[in-house]
Amino acid sequence: MPAQPADLRVVDAKVVTPGGTIHGGVAARDGRIVAVGADGTLPEADEEIDAGGNYLLPGFIDPHVHWGLSRYEFEDYHEGLAHDFETETRGAVHGGVTTVVNFLLQREPYLPDVEFFREVGEERSYIDFAYHAIVHQDHHVDEIGALAEEGIRSFKVFFNWYKHASPELGIDHSDAGRVYRVLSEVAEMPNGVVMFHAENEDLAYELRQDLQAEGRNDLEAWTEASPNVAEEMQIEQIAKLTEYTDSRSYVVHMSTGEGVDVCERYQERGVNIHAETLPAFLTHTKHDDLGVWGKISPPLRGEASRKRLWEGIRTGVVDYVGTDHCPHKIEFKEKGEGKYGDVWDAIPGDNNGIEYLLPVMMSEGVNKNRISMERCVEVCSTNNAKRWGLYPRKGAIAEGSDADMVLVDLEKSAVVDDDFYHTMEPGYSTFHGQELTGLPTHTIVAGEVVVRDGELLAEPGGRSYLPRYDEGVPTA
Repeated sequence: MPAQPADLRVVDAKVVTPGGTIHGGVAARDGRIVAVGADGTLPEADEEIDAGGNYLLPGFIDPHVHWGLSRYEFEDYHEGLAHDFETETRGAVHGGVTTVVNFLLQREPYLPDVEFFREVGEERSYIDFAYHAIVHQDHHVDEIGALAEEGIRSFKVFFNWYKHASPELGIDHSDAGRVYRVLSEVAEMPNGVVMFHAENEDLAYELRQDLQAEGRNDLEAWTEASPNVAEEMQIEQIAKLTEYTDSRSYVVHMSTGEGVDVCERYQERGVNIHAETLPAFLTHTKHDDLGVWGKISPPLRGEASRKRLWEGIRTGVVDYVGTDHCPHKIEFKEKGEGKYGDVWDAIPGDNNGIEYLLPVMMSEGVNKNRISMERCVEVCSTNNAKRWGLYPRKGAIAEGSDADMVLVDLEKSAVVDDDFYHTMEPGYSTFHGQELTGLPTHTIVAGEVVVRDGELLAEPGGRSYLPRYDEGVPTA
């Protein structure tokens, strides 16, 4: 009896699977992968893509974005969230990202708005999505158990940061007492993780005063105001508190080589501390001519840290890559003073990260032999799925997994210019003007080709909220 036809099949590809890279293809039916193997073993399909020998990867998963920050245009967080879900996930599918985990951020309690958070993504997103919650008020701490029942099991605290650095973002810092409370509660929660922004604001505040008094207004001064030790000392405290509470922690956007060293030391002791870094920290340094577009929090570092972060990825100390995509309108980012305006007043954060994640990791990682393709898939897809309770539904090319995939041509190049991005206008980022080699040609979401050779073929909406429970995300 002939096999049931598939909806889509991809043939003549280098398929990166959990068991290794094979030459062959994949077949999908009803949004799921139904076959992986040699081309001759795949069922017939209504639609076929000839990969031409290019790589077929599980769609990348961005675990670190901040939809709702387009506040220059939208004063209401909910209105901004709806706007960003459509514009930024449109960029995601052009860039080969097929799942996103977004940080919820408001001063009010989250629980009354959970239904809205679910529905706004389902109605506006091009891709499936999950949520972290930023815990920065006492009532947020009180909500942690109930949020877990709603499928939100990752909680971010700004450990001693944003007391002064950027008050307009509306984020209150957390002291060691709150950190202890959150870690202790999450320690008993299956699939629970506490996420940390690790910079010491007490030190940074004093240094900012000194630098501003000297009349400094350059991007390197922003780095000097929060030196490597400011991150190192916070990660040390995070690790100690994680060990003390026997909990699980995750350092977001780690920027320093010293941070790699601290994490490695505690990981070797069996402490459950994990680290994420960003493409910006893997490719840029504080010496680059980026103006306020290069103002990231934590700041860009030196060459030694950049090299050590790549080494951390290769050795497994740094097991995750995200983007910290902050969709600020350029007027908000620059405060109306242009790219080389006031570095102290400009808003921190990089723009358009979700669309440059895959091209940068291919261009700077795989094509420059810093990491293998298989390791790239691990840190940008598989590990992110596992850490956030989404695996094996997401993050793998395997039978039964969601048919979220991306075809990548390692020889295809583009210059990051005004036409590169498909997110909120105008497009800008720290990679503007840089040539990237290794680009997606097809993005497939739930077995549907949503982008082919730069052409968007889908409409927003109809995607799924991914709740994480004791056993992870349910199958669809």
